[in-house]
Amino acid sequence: MPVVRSTEPTVHELHGARFLSYAATATGSTELSAWRLELPAGSVGLEHTVSKEELFHILAGSPIVSLDGERITLAPGDTAIAPAGTRLSIATTDRPATLWVTTSTGLTATLPDGTVIAPPWAA
Repeated sequence: MPVVRSTEPTVHELHGARFLSYAATATGSTELSAWRLELPAGSVGLEHTVSKEELFHILAGSPIVSLDGERITLAPGDTAIAPAGTRLSIATTDRPATLWVTTSTGLTATLPDGTVIAPPWAA
């Protein structure tokens, strides 16, 4: 049985954010990917369109999630659901935020300039 200990995630950094991967194909998952997303205070995430449904469960902070242009401030315990094809960005206020993110393996993100990213934490 694959197990990833809390102290053993694979860490990735992109655009000032930290992605701590726990479930991915590299760790034995075949259908789901899950990671902890750590965003520093004052961050503004790059808008992108997701290829698969993505769930964001807030662990700490009050991030502002934008889904297709609708901005929503979330609190710990809240969950935002981004359907496939949604334009998405996440920003923080003067406090950092921590989120638990889950999606299907193979998610890609398309940036405004058409660049497609296949993040390894969602593989």
